[in-house]
Amino acid sequence: MSWNPVYSFVQRIPRGKVLTYGALAKALRLPGGARTAGRAMAATPSGKGIPWHRVIGDRGKILIRGPHALLQRKLLESEGVAIVEFRVDLKRHLWQPKKTGKSKSAAPRKRGRN
Repeated sequence: MSWNPVYSFVQRIPRGKVLTYGALAKALRLPGGARTAGRAMAATPSGKGIPWHRVIGDRGKILIRGPHALLQRKLLESEGVAIVEFRVDLKRHLWQPKKTGKSKSAAPRKRGRN
C-alpha cells in the first residue's frame, strides 16, 4: 500500500493545528483504523515537508517515545500549540478538515410548520 494519500492529507493540516491518528484514518477510510495511520506516520520520509508532528494520539496525547517525543513537542510548541504533560488541548488545536463534495448542510432547509 502506498502512503502517499496519507502524506498528502497530512500536508493539509495547518500550522498550530493537530489531527488524531483515528481522525486521519476515518477521513481516509484506512483499513485498520488508527493503527494503520500510525504505521504510515512512522514510515514518513524525511525531507519531504510532511508535518508528521501534527498527528497525535487520541485525547491529544503525544504517543511517540524517546527523543522523537521531545522533538514532536518542540515542533508543535514552535507553531503555538500549548502542551501540558505531553497532551495537546484538542478544544483549541484540533483541525476539522473540510468535507469534500456536497454536504447535507449545504442544501436549503425546508421549514416545517411549528
